[in-house]
Amino acid sequence: MDNILQGKTKPLYFKYLIAASGSAMVSCIFGTVDGIMIGRYHGPSGSAVIAVFNPLWGFIFCLALLSGIGGSVLFANHRGKGDEKSAQQFFTLSLVFGAILSVIAMLAIGIFRDPLFKLFGADEELLHLCKLYLRPILYSVPSCIFNTIISAYLRNDDNPNLATVAVIIGGVFNCFGDYFFIFTLDMGIYGAGLATAIGQFIPLLIMLTHFLSKKNTLRVVKPEKPFNKLGAITLNGFSTAINDFAIGIISILFNRQIMKHLGTDALAVYGVLACITAFAQCLAYGTGQAAQPLISQNFGARNYGRIRKFLKYGVFTCVIMGIFWILVTLLFPNARVHLFMKPTEEVIRIAPAILRIYGISYLLLPFNIFATYYFQSIMKPRISTAASVMRGIVISGVLVMVLPMIFEASSIWYTMLVTEIIVAVFSIVYMRKCNTELY
Repeated sequence: MDNILQGKTKPLYFKYLIAASGSAMVSCIFGTVDGIMIGRYHGPSGSAVIAVFNPLWGFIFCLALLSGIGGSVLFANHRGKGDEKSAQQFFTLSLVFGAILSVIAMLAIGIFRDPLFKLFGADEELLHLCKLYLRPILYSVPSCIFNTIISAYLRNDDNPNLATVAVIIGGVFNCFGDYFFIFTLDMGIYGAGLATAIGQFIPLLIMLTHFLSKKNTLRVVKPEKPFNKLGAITLNGFSTAINDFAIGIISILFNRQIMKHLGTDALAVYGVLACITAFAQCLAYGTGQAAQPLISQNFGARNYGRIRKFLKYGVFTCVIMGIFWILVTLLFPNARVHLFMKPTEEVIRIAPAILRIYGISYLLLPFNIFATYYFQSIMKPRISTAASVMRGIVISGVLVMVLPMIFEASSIWYTMLVTEIIVAVFSIVYMRKCNTELY
């Protein structure tokens, strides 16, 4: 804790940024490698499955962030104030909350998988592939949730590097496991799901070694007023969780609108975009997760000058990321398509325009996600939630439904660009207002 409150800000920020971004980047490899190899094994249908499955990942990680980030923000804030007793109670309740959500998620997905996939845009051919992919992944849902929870607390317990190492090892296994199961054993999409499931168990086992080390200060205690604290965890975690939940909602709407107005080939291109977007969002989460323990604990200790420096570093990182992702999408778009699948001639024809229009939105995506973490870290959960809901559900949801009705069908690809601009303006206005109050 003393290091976070007193250490040099720039080295401290980049130490946490490298660790958090490394974890986030490798986590994305799970989905990206699956997307590439499934697309190359099954063709455009495989890439379409990734688009259909994307809302389910959003739902799972939404629950993980709700309990993990929501609790760790409060943990850090109380630790910064010197209230260690309350901090440990929030840690304990995060674990309990995560266990409850894991059981609910497994039951809901297992029981309602067919109607869920149809809701997400699957036809009969895609439904069969989705069910094969889900079969092993279903049993790894608790690992997915607890990986996020434990890694959040490792960052707040001054051990971010262990979380990074754990996720890297899991990611490396997933890469080689995908190739081995999909192609060597000829298991196809089921093999991809199996590699992903095993790749989720490995990081969790590694991160649990923190609790055997001398560095560990996390303890399970009996919480006081648990329902009040669970309410606080939910409120503070909601703004971050809604980002992933919104991925699910907006993906459903995109999938259904694309199938209605543009067809399967366009959905296959959106499957490529879904993988790129997931990667961009994961790295943006890494920036927010790097800054969160630093800002939260210093906010609790009222070190407002240090908070301003961490904010400056975070915004600068977001600008660099935004420029990078625009270049990735705008330059050589068909190369991206060939990476993820064996495309048809029609996919090759339509992909460049789609990727270039949608890709401009990546300039503001990192900042908008980072802003939700910042507001959350300075205990402004309502502003954070408002920005998340606007970006993930309200504005984007309305635009994806309305644009094809007012303009031509291809106008659907402008949805996220317009959304990111509006949310960025909102975030800048309230960031300046909050900073005026603090500084």
